[in-house]
Amino acid sequence: LFQLNVDYIISGGEIVIVDEFTGRTMPGRRWSEGLHQAIEAKEGVDIKPENQTMASITFQNYFRLYDKLSGMTGTADTEAFELQQIYDLEVVVIPTNMPAIRKDENDLVYMSEPEKYDAIVEDIHEAQKRQQPVLVGTASIDTSEILSKLLTEAKIKHEVLNAKQHEREANIIENAGRPGAVTIATNMAGRGTDIVLGGSLDAALSLLDDEEAKAAEKADWQKRHEVVVAAGGLHIIGTERHESRRVDNQLRGRSGRQGDPGSSRFFLSLEDNLMRIFASERVKGIMQKLGMEKGQAIEAKIVSKSIENAQRKVEGHNYDIRKNLLEYDDVANDQRKVVYQQRSELLEGEDVQESVESIRYDVVDSIINRYVPPQSLDEQWDIPGLTASLEEEFGIVLEIQSWLDNDDKLFEEPLRERIQTEVDKTLKTKESLIGAENMRKLERDVMLHVLDEEWKEHLASMDYLRQSVGLRGYAQKNPKQEYKREAFEMFEDLLDRIKLKVVSFLLKIQITQESPEEIAPPEPSDTPMEYSHAKASNILGDDSSQNAAGNTDRTYQRIGEKVGRNDPCPCGSGKKFKQCHGQLK
Repeated sequence: LFQLNVDYIISGGEIVIVDEFTGRTMPGRRWSEGLHQAIEAKEGVDIKPENQTMASITFQNYFRLYDKLSGMTGTADTEAFELQQIYDLEVVVIPTNMPAIRKDENDLVYMSEPEKYDAIVEDIHEAQKRQQPVLVGTASIDTSEILSKLLTEAKIKHEVLNAKQHEREANIIENAGRPGAVTIATNMAGRGTDIVLGGSLDAALSLLDDEEAKAAEKADWQKRHEVVVAAGGLHIIGTERHESRRVDNQLRGRSGRQGDPGSSRFFLSLEDNLMRIFASERVKGIMQKLGMEKGQAIEAKIVSKSIENAQRKVEGHNYDIRKNLLEYDDVANDQRKVVYQQRSELLEGEDVQESVESIRYDVVDSIINRYVPPQSLDEQWDIPGLTASLEEEFGIVLEIQSWLDNDDKLFEEPLRERIQTEVDKTLKTKESLIGAENMRKLERDVMLHVLDEEWKEHLASMDYLRQSVGLRGYAQKNPKQEYKREAFEMFEDLLDRIKLKVVSFLLKIQITQESPEEIAPPEPSDTPMEYSHAKASNILGDDSSQNAAGNTDRTYQRIGEKVGRNDPCPCGSGKKFKQCHGQLK
């Protein structure tokens, strides 16, 4: 499903993802769930460990964090509905500064891909004869390299701009408007740099210091510019329709800038992805009725309209996916706000002592409630369980049974208070050893560490829940409602875990003070120091084979041939070796 030079490239011995919409590489991004490792294995590069998500947010919720939202693009009109629904933003179409005079010709549809490529090469050849620059837009690196090979065979000079060449992007685009220049580009098509008819004058002048040379360059550029304008401006060729009309419009929009002349045409085949899925049978029927021969193309507005409808369907489907993802992420977004607000308070706040005391009181109280239910009789109390739990969770050993035996008036409330006091004493002892300032720093660092670790685990759990919750539909339950309910329960558990771990960490941490003798530097000595290990027992039970340094004096050798665990046992029992003499004792 993931193809080299389409979905990813190999760069510097690493798998680098290629964005399917922009055609740009995404260094540092990795697929999850072991997919990246599978592709690394497939391509024979070093396999790197799985990344764990530390934080995640959808683009929609990220943009919603801003107080004001606005933007400007030449292709927002096709996505006006989504911008209104998600961000409550209207799309206003601003007229062009100069009237657009580019000729957008109808699509040409061929029966097969080879016929389409032949027609593209022929069209490029014709444009080059009349000194018209050509920009060819492809959907993948693969297609750009197939076309490059065909143009090389046809002896047509050209430049290729794809994710592999993006360092040279600006330079290639600067010269893409020169007379007869041919540039093949993936979706990115050098956006952000205008293709100037005749080539970029500014780029050429920046290389010159001499005024005479600059004047000569200007005159030369003017001639080139006039030649290109007379030839019809920049000619755009699309090798296939993209899933989104936006991308097609971006490609077309490279030509006819600022009132320049230009033209565009898309060459399609019934074997293209979009055509195969949506328009293939209908268009194939029309072509067969017309009795078309090999190499002939169909050019009609009905075909272009049919393809545009297919694109609308795909765009609608993709919007539904994004909207569905956003509805799920809205649940996580509420949790994200709570966690990051707490995190910001920890980072900005100097003193978290009050928070720690409040958390500690709640945590200890909830553990006492488990074994000494509120408003309960003495007979219902589980004192051994409470003692064991306090020792396990906090490392505190309390003789609670002795307290009760020695004091008949130690009822539920006084007992709770006494336990809380003992826990408080433990923390105060630690504080006296390291000082109040260090204790405050320790409390803050522990809270930050626990919050980050638990939030990371929570994100992974939420991810698994989202992947599996769709199956609840089989039980006639609404997956989104189930996700909201379970996500809320998981978040409550997360907050409880954070509180428990913070208190447990602070109470269990051991603070030791070294005596001055222990930390005094050793006195210099003339005698060379020797290090030796205590004698270790051999795993085979033969201590005599080891010397004082723990090194074996002799090696153990197998007698006879090695027997595989699934091979028949040499004793002749007929059983496998692992089930007979090779059994693990």
